[in-house]
Amino acid sequence: MVEQDPFKIKVSRSSRDGGTYFMYKTDPLLVEKCRVLRRKGFALGTIIKKTNLPKTTVYGYIREIFLPFEVKERIKREPRKRINDYIRKEKKGKCMPGREFLKPKHWSQGLIFIISHFMFDGQIRYGGCEYYNRSDYLIQKMRKTMETLLGLSSKIYKRDFGVKQLRYSNVELGSYIRKRASELLDYIKTASLIEKKIFLQAFFDDEGCVYKYRNNRKIRGYQHNLEILNLIKKLLKDFDIKSRIEKRGKEIVISGKESFIKFRDKINFSKGIYINLNRKNSIWRKKLEKREILDYIISSYKK
Repeated sequence: MVEQDPFKIKVSRSSRDGGTYFMYKTDPLLVEKCRVLRRKGFALGTIIKKTNLPKTTVYGYIREIFLPFEVKERIKREPRKRINDYIRKEKKGKCMPGREFLKPKHWSQGLIFIISHFMFDGQIRYGGCEYYNRSDYLIQKMRKTMETLLGLSSKIYKRDFGVKQLRYSNVELGSYIRKRASELLDYIKTASLIEKKIFLQAFFDDEGCVYKYRNNRKIRGYQHNLEILNLIKKLLKDFDIKSRIEKRGKEIVISGKESFIKFRDKINFSKGIYINLNRKNSIWRKKLEKREILDYIISSYKK
């Protein structure tokens, strides 16, 4: 096959062992073009693109050509400069090609699950998102849901005191999760009861505990954001569960046998969510699920 461009080489094609190979003939015009481009200070990659030749062939033509130190330094800086210009001008706040992820537009139970957990026991940053928890169940479910819905995977990192971490480094993910978290605070107010349950369960799984000291029994959920505490209280009311906000302790509190039973039957903690035995003020001496403790507290009331 003969190319129309006089600077492109004649190529003969052969097949061997099922593969296709190209054998290049030496073209004086093409050799001279490579050398002229090199003397002008073009990088090896640029010459390869302009001549459509293999890297080893081009290098053999230009390797003996001397370049001043300043030109060599400029060639070294060009790739980094192209990347920086690309990020600054075209892709600020966007991930590089090949690192895109799925961005669901419509709310689903899975999307509410991951957004809620990033809000309550996670961290939403400019460069990505992180999720922390001691529960193997929540870590694995969060990891699987992220892979299914967004197409993103993460290793499980071990932190201090038995805490596990999922880490997603992607600049677009941080912006996407932050935007959806803001939208979720409005959407959840009029969502279906099953969606409200997912949101509330995520909150109490991450931020909640069951407390009993003598005759003082409580379900507590901690949150520094008063707006979210008011939202939690409103959503609990949709399930006919009474609660109150204690601003000093930055927590929402559920108390009373009737409210406990309604919370257990309509929301409850997820299965596999255990208390932290490492707490100095823990009154429990063995590994227990939060839902087990809730059942014990309900049964502790005198009939």
